[in-house]
Amino acid sequence: MPDHIHFFCASDGTPRAASLSRFVGAVKEWTAEALIAGETPPPIWQKQFFDHLLRSAESDDEKWRSVRENPVHAGLVPSAEDWPWAGEIETLER
Repeated sequence: MPDHIHFFCASDGTPRAASLSRFVGAVKEWTAEALIAGETPPPIWQKQFFDHLLRSAESDDEKWRSVRENPVHAGLVPSAEDWPWAGEIETLER
């Protein structure tokens, strides 16, 4: 989406795992540095973020479908498969 991003992420459960706030902060810092270097003026990100806890495989599937259809609902592409920035870095196992 041109004005926001979706992440599905999971902790590995180890004591060293970063909190969600630290993870989102790091992603914002990393992407902002890259965008500013490309001459996108700050601010890049808003201060807060919205999170949603997925409690079941059914919930996962429902949210994933919703995210995949987001560009279609916004009128940016005719089908989710046409959105070039969708994808997975790593499959999350339940």
